[in-house]
Amino acid sequence: MAVDEGVAPAAKTTEDGSVHRLKPNAVGLLGVVFMAVATAAPITAMTGNVPFIVSSGNGIGAPASYLVAMVVLAIFSVGFTSMAKHITSTGAFYGFISYGLGRTVGLASGLLATFAYAVFEPALIGIFSVFATTTLEDQTGLSVPWWAFAILMLAVNAMGTWFGIALAEKLLVVLLATEVTILAAMAISVALHGGGPHGFTFGPINPVNAFQGTSAGLGLFFAFWSWVGFESTAMYGEESRDPKKIIPKATMISVLGVGVFYVFVSWMAITGNGEKEAVAAASSANPLALFFNPTEQYVGHWAVVVMQWLMITGSLACGMAFHNCAARYLYALGREGVLPSLKNTIGRTHEHHGSPHIAGLVQTIISAVLIAAFWIAGKDPYAGLYVLLAILGTMAILVVQAVCSFAVLAYFRTHHPESRHWFRTFTAPLVGGVAMLGVVVLLVSNMGAAAGTESGSLVLKATPWLVALVAAVGVGYAQYLKRRDPSRYALIGRTVLEETKER
Repeated sequence: MAVDEGVAPAAKTTEDGSVHRLKPNAVGLLGVVFMAVATAAPITAMTGNVPFIVSSGNGIGAPASYLVAMVVLAIFSVGFTSMAKHITSTGAFYGFISYGLGRTVGLASGLLATFAYAVFEPALIGIFSVFATTTLEDQTGLSVPWWAFAILMLAVNAMGTWFGIALAEKLLVVLLATEVTILAAMAISVALHGGGPHGFTFGPINPVNAFQGTSAGLGLFFAFWSWVGFESTAMYGEESRDPKKIIPKATMISVLGVGVFYVFVSWMAITGNGEKEAVAAASSANPLALFFNPTEQYVGHWAVVVMQWLMITGSLACGMAFHNCAARYLYALGREGVLPSLKNTIGRTHEHHGSPHIAGLVQTIISAVLIAAFWIAGKDPYAGLYVLLAILGTMAILVVQAVCSFAVLAYFRTHHPESRHWFRTFTAPLVGGVAMLGVVVLLVSNMGAAAGTESGSLVLKATPWLVALVAAVGVGYAQYLKRRDPSRYALIGRTVLEETKER
């Protein structure tokens, strides 16, 4: 865990604008929380993942899986937020790991994180398109090709990033509030009616049941998958008010708030059906019945109709949040001039909106190319585009999260020994890092089952190798810069603003 020696100090914004900056003070605590929770996409995580966990994972232990995942992610966040109090960087993991484990590991991790968020957007566009086409056809009889909705979402996401974080925040607040409300209405109604046909049952939240069922590993993996993106709080530090306080608070609120919500909603969905009935519903030809049945019975048919539309807007909100994440990672890499041509392209910000507008357009092009490739290959937008790219991105981001935990250990030992704490900067990041590596193992061992009908896909088989290749490119290029251009190597992961510098 040695840190690179003999390199230049952190680069800072200069008066002549040599480093383009994002618009400061553009978002507050709630805005950052909403942006992070939107990436978790509560309605997509619940309706998309819980039926699969119940039918093919650990059965009625799905809520317990979310409970276990919440505890592990909260422990991980202790170290993550400790570092966020010292470093504010749009690159988030990129900057954190560069300071903790050195520039070479930092660049490799930055590329991996960028890669993950870049493929998450087209994945969410895939599931958005499926929700939109099926709901429109079911409720209006209109048949619209899925790619038309994909183009629509690409345009909405690009516009949101172009006009800055304030616009994206407003859109996400509305979309997120509505999807959370309808899920909460179902769960609260079940609770108020005494817990379903068999009353309240506590088996679903018994932690032991998280490790039972057909495939406990698969269930636990999908539970962790439901949180992907919560760590994006850190990348909004430069645009937030008082980031040293806001980012740590927003991260813990996101992890614990989303966790409690997931546990409660999934528990009430199972209880509202009845345990045996819930497994039958999740295993049926229409797995969404796991949520639609209690919603129809305890809230009303109108709520089922609304829920179908909110599944569309929820996936839109999630895709928009991932688009913002990818654009900011591209911007963070570009403004440092790791490749000189990038500094005045994706490393620029909009003159009026202070947004990473060019990076956002580049991310739109990347998403469009991937979507077109899957469409040309005849892949289904859900089983192909969504599932395969989500697995690919999740593997990459989980590896980065694990590395970040170990970076926290090294950072406080070498940079701030006076701030070291037996739990916050040692035990928590150590446990979090080992746990994250465990989740990666769960993913690798259950990839085939998670991919369903695409279990034999070339993309799935190549997933671990693609992740390894991206990391290797980062390591190789960093070493090239270290030997051939030390001044540019010195900037890796070090571009932070004067008022939010590492301290």
